[in-house]
Amino acid sequence: MRALGVCRGDTLLAHTSLSSLGWVSGGAEAVVLALFDCLGDEGTLVVPAQSGDNSDPSEWENPPVPAAWWPAIRATMPAYDPRTARTRGVGVVPETVRTWPGAVRSAHPQTSFAAVGPRADALMDGHALDCRLGERSPLARLERAGARVLLLGAGFGSCTAFHLAEYRLPAPLTENSFAVMTDEGRRWTTVREPSISDDRFDELGADYERERPVARGTVGAATARLFPLAEAVAYAEGWLAEHRPRTG
Repeated sequence: MRALGVCRGDTLLAHTSLSSLGWVSGGAEAVVLALFDCLGDEGTLVVPAQSGDNSDPSEWENPPVPAAWWPAIRATMPAYDPRTARTRGVGVVPETVRTWPGAVRSAHPQTSFAAVGPRADALMDGHALDCRLGERSPLARLERAGARVLLLGAGFGSCTAFHLAEYRLPAPLTENSFAVMTDEGRRWTTVREPSISDDRFDELGADYERERPVARGTVGAATARLFPLAEAVAYAEGWLAEHRPRTG
C-alpha cells in the first residue's frame, strides 16, 4: 500500500474486499493494522459502516417479509446505537474498524461511517438524519479535508464518494424510515431526501480511471486503486449529469 502511494498523515476513505486479497495471515485485523502502519499516528482511517437493516420493512427484498409483519417490525426495531449496531453489506474490515479501540462513528442509522485517528471526531460529527451521503454527511467533510479514496479489492461500484455528486444534481425526493433514539426515547421516524442509487457507478469509475490519474497496483491478490476524493466527486458530477440525468 505504501508503494501505491498511501502516506503517513493521510486521511483515507477505504473500501475493502478481504476475500479479494487472498489468504491473509491475521485476516481483517492484519489488514487494519497494515493500514494504520501506512497512515501513522497522524493519519486517519475512515470506512463505511452501513447498517441498512434499520429501514422500512416494506422495502426489504432479500428476503422480503409479509406485509402483515410490517407494523410489528416498525414498532420493535431497535433504535440505532453507534456503539452496537453491526455493519451490513460492507465486509469484515469495516466491522473490525468500527469496533477498534477509539473508533468514532457517525450518527446516521443507515449510512454511517467509522473512523480512527486524530481527525475522527471532526469528520464524523454532524451526520444529519435526512442526509445519508450528502453535504451534511462525513463525505462532504472528507472532501474538505483533502481525503483520498482507497479501493482495496473493491470496485468502483462500492465508491460511496460518487453519492456526494448525486446530491449536487436534481433528483426526486424519497421517504426514508428508521428507528432512532431521541430525548423522549425510541422513535420510528421518516424523513424526505433525494433518492440515490449506485446504478452505473462501475461505468462511471471506468471512465474516471481512463481520463484522470488513478494510482493502481496489486496488494496481495487484489487490485487496489488510490485517488483524491474531491477530484472523483467533481468528475462524477459532470458524468452523472450527462449519462444518468434525472429531474427533481
